[in-house]
Amino acid sequence: MKRIYIIRHCKAEGQEENANLTSEGYNQAMMLRDYFENMKIDKIISSPYVRAVQSIKPLAESKEMDIIKDARLSERILSTANYSNWLEKLKMTFQDKSLTFLGGESSDEALCRISLVLEEVINSSAEDVILVTHGAIMSLLLNSMDEGFSFEQWQSLSNPDIYLIEVLEGERTFKRIWK
Repeated sequence: MKRIYIIRHCKAEGQEENANLTSEGYNQAMMLRDYFENMKIDKIISSPYVRAVQSIKPLAESKEMDIIKDARLSERILSTANYSNWLEKLKMTFQDKSLTFLGGESSDEALCRISLVLEEVINSSAEDVILVTHGAIMSLLLNSMDEGFSFEQWQSLSNPDIYLIEVLEGERTFKRIWK
């Protein structure tokens, strides 16, 4: 059995690539450390965004593990334009997965890159892996396994949030494990 913990980063000061965690976010990172403290973890792979790395750093230090940074876990780029109705546009991309906006990537394109990471993890010898990423891209991955996980579920994600993907004999299931 493979256990892949997909984690949405803790609360951050912004959405920019170099946005730091808030003081609450740093406390949440310590909670993540405590949550996983007594669990077997073989590998930690994170988005290179500062808030993602900071979210998992206390656990990595506690377990004396390296954080492997993988740009394919970076947040999905909706657009390079600043749309006042960006939330509406994001919702549209859950309905039409090929839809793109100026300078952005479609849901299909973003899903392709995070799916490649998941497949590599599934095909590796590691059994218990943490993937640290962002809400939109995480939602697309979960939606690919269950179309019932949609825009509304993305809206209900917390910072942080954890879903456990279990793979047994090729069957993939997931459940939310963060309370």
